[in-house]
This record gives sequence, C-alpha cells and structure tokens, in this order.
Amino acid sequence: MMGVRGADGGPTRREGQQRTARKERVGRMASGTIRYWAAAKAAAGTAEEPWRAGTLAEALEAARERHADRPEFARVLERCSFLVDGRQVGSGDHAGVVLRDGSTVEVLPPFAGGAR
Repeated sequence: MMGVRGADGGPTRREGQQRTARKERVGRMASGTIRYWAAAKAAAGTAEEPWRAGTLAEALEAARERHADRPEFARVLERCSFLVDGRQVGSGDHAGVVLRDGSTVEVLPPFAGGAR
C-alpha cells in the first residue's frame, strides 16, 4: 500500500529487507558464459560471450549495451526465453534471478511455431 511507513515513519521492515537484499546482490558480481541460439545468435553476431553481473537482468542489460550497434539484437531479446544452468527462468522479473559464478545463460528465441 502506498504511503504506509514503519512505526517510526521510516521504511517498513519488508522495504528494509528488500533494500538489504538488493545491496547484497549489487555487491556480488559473478561471471560466466551467455550462449545465443538461432535468431539470437544471428542478431548478436556471436554464438557465445562472457558476462559479469549479479542478476540475469544485469547480464542482459550489459549484453544490450555491448550490442547497441545491432538494433535487431534488442528486439530479438524481447521475444526470447532464458535458461540459467539448464533451468527455465520464465518471463518474470529477471532482477530476481541471481547468477552464480560459472553459470551459463542460454538465450532461446522462439523456434518454428513457438511465437504467439
């Protein structure tokens, strides 16, 4: 609920916990490999590259920045699904997907018949 504050007028306990978790994630950078498949590979101009980030959202944003000279890359990413270490991460908030050192991110565009 908007405007609700803690008893002392400061952040609620939950807000404080969320802020602490974000700070911990930001300070914890991991590195690994991002692999592009099919149309994502063509748009990136490479099959794979290293990433350094704390979350999937950060890794994807860094990839967008690296490939800013390839406008199709950002468009393809919007339609992709993602696997982290072989596990599907869904289409939710990728800022909540914490990456570990050595993780592999797979970028999978819709394949034949997969787009809606």
